[in-house]
Amino acid sequence: MAKATSDTAGAQVITDPLPRRSGRIEANGIQYYYEIYGGGEPLLMLHGGLGSIEMFEPGLPVLAESRQVIAVDLHGHGRTLLGDRPIDLPDMGDDMALLIEELGFKQVDVMGYSLGGGVAFRLAVQHPSLVRRLVLVSAGYAQDGFYPEMLPMQAAVGAAMAESMKETPMYQSYAAIAPNPGEFPKLLDRMGEWMRKPYDWEQDVKKLTMPVMLVYGDSDMFRPEHIVKFYQLLGGGLRDAGWMRENMSRNRLAILPDLTHYEMSVAPELPQTVLPFLNGESRAKTSAEQGQNQD
Repeated sequence: MAKATSDTAGAQVITDPLPRRSGRIEANGIQYYYEIYGGGEPLLMLHGGLGSIEMFEPGLPVLAESRQVIAVDLHGHGRTLLGDRPIDLPDMGDDMALLIEELGFKQVDVMGYSLGGGVAFRLAVQHPSLVRRLVLVSAGYAQDGFYPEMLPMQAAVGAAMAESMKETPMYQSYAAIAPNPGEFPKLLDRMGEWMRKPYDWEQDVKKLTMPVMLVYGDSDMFRPEHIVKFYQLLGGGLRDAGWMRENMSRNRLAILPDLTHYEMSVAPELPQTVLPFLNGESRAKTSAEQGQNQD
């Protein structure tokens, strides 16, 4: 059963919802596990590296109050087996397109975090007609977006780390749900192989046809210069927005305070930050509207 708590007004808030639907869908040889929560406009949610659907648990119930949330365990993660295929973000982008179509959706909003943000980006570039709005949480468009000291750490990811990780929450959460926990060393090898590959998708950023929101922590693993350039490539941050917001970009950038890369998916602020954008709403008022309210 779903768990419930009471908010300050005494209303019941679902904190641990049960999926109303779950199953597996084959895409290019990978049997993806998915769960669907709530109702309303569809929102595909893609977790970070070495995570699973559970990585979004703190915010998922909030989003499911007004959205049909489609949560997926990515290739080799959670309940989705690794198989023989390499970990590859463009390939997973194609896989997500097949999954969306198999589930019967013509178009969805998409939110991806970290690795899932990269998959969401590739999905939007490679299959733009399937993505209505795109939210990228702590994700970059090029390898040089990371702080330089992160690159050798990423390059070192591999099976040799598996034993030392067995006491970590990351491994324990994997072992609790993975069909074959013994594949963890292989997953680390595949992840390391992907992270050692240089990539630069700057030109692809300009191909995004849907509204995009970028969300980062102020202490993220991505350099501030990279974050700003990402936003500028999307057409934001190039000029003053204007007295009547007439020069506002349709895209958004959010920097959440006091958060690192590793805390973004569980940050309570995340759902409330992205929902207005996903709903095509603005909480801001123009200067003229503010003046009218003062009369």
